[in-house]
Amino acid sequence: CLLQRGVQYPVRPCFACSAWSGFGELIQGAEWLQNFGKGNRRGTPPPPPPALSCPGAAFCLTAVYLETYGCQMNVNDTEIAWAILQKSGYLRTHRLEEADVILLVTCSIREKAEQAIWNRLRHLTALKSKRLRSQAPLRIGILGCMAERLKEEILHKEKLVDIVAGPDAYRDLPRLLAVAESGQQAANVLLSLDETYADVLPVQTSPDATSAFVSIMRGCDNMCSYCIVPFTRGRERSRPLASILQEVKMLSDQGVKEVTLLGQNVNSFRDTSEVQFRSAAAPGLSRGFSTIYRAKEGGLRFAHLLDQASRVDPEMRIRFTSPHPKDFPDEVLQLVQDRHNICKQLHLPAQSGSSRVLEAMRRGYTREAYLELVQRVRDSIPGVSLSSDFIAGFCGETEDDHQQTVSLLRQVRYNVGFLFAYSMRQKTRAYHRLQDDVPAEVKRRRLEELISVFREEASRANGAMVGRSQLVLVEGPSKRSAAELCGRNDGNIRVVFPDTEMEDGTGSGAVVRAQPGDYVLVKVTSASSQTLKGVLLRRTSLRESAAHR
Repeated sequence: CLLQRGVQYPVRPCFACSAWSGFGELIQGAEWLQNFGKGNRRGTPPPPPPALSCPGAAFCLTAVYLETYGCQMNVNDTEIAWAILQKSGYLRTHRLEEADVILLVTCSIREKAEQAIWNRLRHLTALKSKRLRSQAPLRIGILGCMAERLKEEILHKEKLVDIVAGPDAYRDLPRLLAVAESGQQAANVLLSLDETYADVLPVQTSPDATSAFVSIMRGCDNMCSYCIVPFTRGRERSRPLASILQEVKMLSDQGVKEVTLLGQNVNSFRDTSEVQFRSAAAPGLSRGFSTIYRAKEGGLRFAHLLDQASRVDPEMRIRFTSPHPKDFPDEVLQLVQDRHNICKQLHLPAQSGSSRVLEAMRRGYTREAYLELVQRVRDSIPGVSLSSDFIAGFCGETEDDHQQTVSLLRQVRYNVGFLFAYSMRQKTRAYHRLQDDVPAEVKRRRLEELISVFREEASRANGAMVGRSQLVLVEGPSKRSAAELCGRNDGNIRVVFPDTEMEDGTGSGAVVRAQPGDYVLVKVTSASSQTLKGVLLRRTSLRESAAHR
């Protein structure tokens, strides 16, 4: 089956026993696959394996191509899905033309995101039809939120897809692929009340990356009227604390310098996996905030997790997203301020600046309560960088409502913003109870105005950093110039600077060049709404930088 890939002999490894035999000792299949990968990159195959003697089932090596759309949770889901497939004996390819299986990890949050998937499927169907008869049929799968939301349509629309797996069904991928191999369509979109993939260590899609995502909880209970997430991701459930800390420690040992804790409602984390955790006191909500559900008693909460995660490696930065503004008790804000390796950056999704619209969205707060939280955050964490989400043209939004959102953008002056026109989703409360009555052209105009105001205010906020030194985690070469490097500062703002020699930070007078994973000091010389530019000063560390604040 590998003749097409430049291997000059047939290869049929057995994953029933995960071993080759005949050398006088066992050669583990996983080890051979690793060597094959190295040999394949060099353009020459490793020594051929001996004849298979195991009586178990044997499978041809199947190459999987994974493509990710949407949020950071989908990036993490891709790593989880690949970890499961790799354990079942699949190969990973980053070249579409080499794939036997193509899996798209999809987003369903807006109509535009789904349309991108439909367009991609049409392209892949054309690729499927061009498959040589001598090759195994190309299998196409849809994973994630769109799979759960549109299972029937995906399976039956032009027969585009062979496999459909929802966010809680990744463990079932090997079985679904086996069914697809027999020529049948296969689907599993069941939502779970307890699946967190706690025992699955994700395999990073970029092994040399300086940062990584760690999923700590899944699902959402907030039921905002516009949001499809509770219907595609299910109810909130949190990973056991111990499994999260194990993954963070593993990433630290691998040299990762920044971890982002992930969840649809990350700061509502609540670990009840141990009996002794269930009597823990519940923290209060942010002042002026409410929920549609009763307070949940017991469990280790987000502040405890943040405290423990930040202790794993003092030289590893910790971020978290996406939070809900209601779940910011004082102890979380105090931790962010006190710990030098917890980034001084918070995401506070507002969605609208109008209390009337916020009520229709079922957000659980007013404009005034939100602004009070912003002030409390800035009082608790001086110099904090703020980001937010906004929706333009929600059901019933008037011009006055829109202008209130414009004024909120000006008043808060966010560093980073995510702004979108409203897209009604089936199953949501808005779909059943409200009218999508703002015309598309009005949505576009309002969105353009919000983006313009955001950029104007973000340029001012970022401009305040000109002349100051910023601690930057180097990510690698800039996309625009090989002579420049880029990274992100504590506030998660992109920083670009020349790739020049610098002091090594030891005081010895030696000079070095910055490498991905280094912490460096950069003096900012100019700023825009999205990027800072500066000059490289020297290499440093998180601890040293914190000591000189």
